[in-house]
Amino acid sequence: MLSGKKILVGVTGGIAAYKSAHLVRLLIKSGAEVRVVMTPKAVEFITPLTLSVLSKHPVQTELVTDGVWNNHVDLGRWADLLLIAPCTASTLSKMATGQCDNLLMAVYLSAECPVYVAPAMDLEMYRHSSTQDNLKRIGASGNRIIYPATGSLASGLEGEGRMEEPEQIVQRLRDDLLKEAPLHGHRILVTAGPTFEAIDDVRFLGNHSSGKMGFAIAEVLAARGALVELVSGPVALDVAHSNIHLTRIVSAAEMFQQCMVHYSTCSAAVMAAAVADFTPSSKHEGKIKKGDSLPVINLQATADVLEELGRLKKADQVLIGFALESTDGVENAKDKVRKKNLDLIVLNSLQDQGAGFGTDTNKVSFIDKHNKITTFGLKHKQEVAKDIADALTELVIKR
Repeated sequence: MLSGKKILVGVTGGIAAYKSAHLVRLLIKSGAEVRVVMTPKAVEFITPLTLSVLSKHPVQTELVTDGVWNNHVDLGRWADLLLIAPCTASTLSKMATGQCDNLLMAVYLSAECPVYVAPAMDLEMYRHSSTQDNLKRIGASGNRIIYPATGSLASGLEGEGRMEEPEQIVQRLRDDLLKEAPLHGHRILVTAGPTFEAIDDVRFLGNHSSGKMGFAIAEVLAARGALVELVSGPVALDVAHSNIHLTRIVSAAEMFQQCMVHYSTCSAAVMAAAVADFTPSSKHEGKIKKGDSLPVINLQATADVLEELGRLKKADQVLIGFALESTDGVENAKDKVRKKNLDLIVLNSLQDQGAGFGTDTNKVSFIDKHNKITTFGLKHKQEVAKDIADALTELVIKR
């Protein structure tokens, strides 16, 4: 959930600032882009150089550096979320009253994104009524408080006030982002790759699908909170997101079977696989030997998984298909939408350079059930996946 997120970490002047290095490192490992703003007092506890190396960005500590203004408004607008960790009693008081005497406070007052606060202070400071009042005040203003843990404190006391551990802070961010993700709570079926139809124990009928489009769609949908059932033919790809459950199959019959297993529990399906239309009527046991005469391979039609899903589709389900055409693409795609009860079809053409099988790019058009056509230029398949996810999200939310 943190992959690609822009996170601004604010570090204030308390002993718990030493944890900020580990916190930044965990955020980077989670795929976030991290920048750090420190208060002037924070640099007495941890060096800006340390956090600069870990975040891969210069650390800012002053409103003006060598005569150059550090634009706090731009920083506040850049971030997807602001995390102040540790947040001392002094900074907490400034946040509650709107006092703006350093760069971090200027950024806080300019921020338009969610703000998380991880207080860290000694036991009696944390228990003091003014601190508790300030926590209530900033919470009432919409700030999200990551309350401190109980443990050993710098003073030697035991009790509340210890900044929550970086691992727990990162998990809290993940959990909140997941709950707020547009597809949270939705299970989505995605198919990818080719199918291989066995001729004998060695040979098969197949196609050149790499699976890249389907896998990219699965990753984007998972990042938006969906639980993805990915059914893939034989490809040299794997999944990274924990929200994706991958089932590997080989044949069109196996693809059909797995789709029937999962579709009834899904809010939507995106059928990106290149499923074979025909399969040998019978498989030869062993290997067909090369002889004087060529073998005759009789073919039969495979079960049409997309058509069957369209037949089974409930009123609250969304079904998206793919069409790879060489001629009359738009008319063929419109006909497919109607015949197979689709909400949307993704059309790409073998005539377009950089589109189709085996490439990292694709050029597609969307055609919905009202015959509305949306055409996109040539894009990387990750970007195409985002366009498909946008369309799917809108359809799912409308249901």
